[in-house]
Amino acid sequence: MRLPRRLRRARLASRVLKRLRRAGLADARYDGRAFQVRFTAPGDDVPTIIELGPLLATQGRRRVDDYVAGLLLNPELPHSWSEVKPLLRPVLRGATPGSPLRRPVLPFLSEFVVVDHPDTMTYVSAAQLAAWNVTADQVFTAGRANLTGAVLQGRAIEPTIVQFVDDGDAYWTSHLLLPHWLECLADQVGGVPVAFTPERGTLLVTADNSAHLPGLFAQAEQIFTTSSRPITPMAYVSDDNGCPQPYAAPPGHPLHQTVGRAERLLALHEYARQAAHTRNAAALRLTGDASSGWRTQALWPQNEPTLLPRADEILAGSAVHPWQSLAPHLTQAPDLDPPRWQATHWPT
Repeated sequence: MRLPRRLRRARLASRVLKRLRRAGLADARYDGRAFQVRFTAPGDDVPTIIELGPLLATQGRRRVDDYVAGLLLNPELPHSWSEVKPLLRPVLRGATPGSPLRRPVLPFLSEFVVVDHPDTMTYVSAAQLAAWNVTADQVFTAGRANLTGAVLQGRAIEPTIVQFVDDGDAYWTSHLLLPHWLECLADQVGGVPVAFTPERGTLLVTADNSAHLPGLFAQAEQIFTTSSRPITPMAYVSDDNGCPQPYAAPPGHPLHQTVGRAERLLALHEYARQAAHTRNAAALRLTGDASSGWRTQALWPQNEPTLLPRADEILAGSAVHPWQSLAPHLTQAPDLDPPRWQATHWPT
């Protein structure tokens, strides 16, 4: 049954007040007659007034948090679009805490935008778009435009490896997001470029026909699994539009199993990060070997309702079921990325 309007108004005001006070604004006050919340931000001489009426119809927790966050821009962030625009940079990442602005670009990976400071970077949130009076497309476009788009000189006599090590300012791994940038390295690596971004400070590129390619898969996996700032162990090439896409190695390709292992290691990593803050999230593990093939296996525990990650197979008790055989009986859970599926009864 729908709550009385007076109670809904009081709950909304309480939620906004709690969010403001958690941000350190102890003077935040609710005016019930005007249906407003007032607070004075640090450095301001006059109070800020939040009109609560527009929020009443959509007072979900995330909506309220995003709205208030837009009023509480990080004090280190410029408050005007003209000031912040030249500081924006795109970054390629997996799951990121909070609700930063993002758009999916690759399996398990998204493009985010950060504000580049001399010593730190701050993720741009969706709520900040209103404060700057810009669209998400404008923010993403500005971030990419601010990359150097550096072009290397010279020509490789034979397939070789080019390694980019980021000093904190170059954003080399982000260059993969620039259309056609990877293709421009063909002369430097001696063939069609294949790129690895195992962690935030490392970009490795070699040629598709290079004898170095199998070794780079192993090197990327080692960096990915030991780094405190991993991105992906997978390899990427340019598609027909110059955008990154996963390196393809279909059955029969000498790197088929190697590519399959890298794909599954990334899935394990991202699902594990998600499971750390998601209730009833089933675990995912890697099984198989290079000869029989690598597979991901979702572990459905003790015949209990659970949220299953997308996997090659599902282990329910001692029985292993191919994902395809159980998929028709599963329902995708809302608002989860990477996606999970609700499972309630063990298969018989």
